[in-house]
Amino acid sequence: MFSHVPKTLIQSLAFIVRCNSVVMSDSGSCVLRDVTLCSPVGEILLSGCEKGVHTITIKLGTDKEESVHPVGKSEMSPELQRCVDWLQCYFMKPEYVSTLPLPAFHHPLMQSDSYTAHVLWTLFKEVGLGKTVSYKQLAEMTRNPKAVRAVGSAMRNNPIPLIVPCHRVLRSSGDSGSYMGGKGDDIKVWLLTHEKKALELNASKSEKPI
Repeated sequence: MFSHVPKTLIQSLAFIVRCNSVVMSDSGSCVLRDVTLCSPVGEILLSGCEKGVHTITIKLGTDKEESVHPVGKSEMSPELQRCVDWLQCYFMKPEYVSTLPLPAFHHPLMQSDSYTAHVLWTLFKEVGLGKTVSYKQLAEMTRNPKAVRAVGSAMRNNPIPLIVPCHRVLRSSGDSGSYMGGKGDDIKVWLLTHEKKALELNASKSEKPI
């Protein structure tokens, strides 16, 4: 089906669109498009198809910016645009992020019936903005309290960080633990602090007299 599609690479700074990248999922082959965002934690690469987001990758060693915006311009699928909108709100107005629709997920792992997928979906559904759990608690939430190592492995293999919030999983001691193989520990601390401030802002708003 895609044998006659020319290999096209359009690059403007860090912006990339790959029209000919194909990945197999449970629903068949997907044509992926990539979008790079500037953000307070560095550049973030989003990859997805018409059916949903496949991966979110925080690019280490890239410049951090206060605003969140795509680098360059391109037509995006509705799901990728929804992901961009969600991330912009998360970084700039996190207290409102729960009001936004989430993009669909279409990475093959998130569509599987594996224990890793079960852990990631449980984390996504049960651990909201500003909340944290330990690896042991997350294992217990999946009704498999002895699977602490498997939970750790699931966090390492999370294809959609930030939206599936593996940064909210801490060690039992309360220490933040490693992030991105230990190379993004400062990013994890930043994200947790960012969310804590959003909760404090929400609390202060709710305490104001009507």
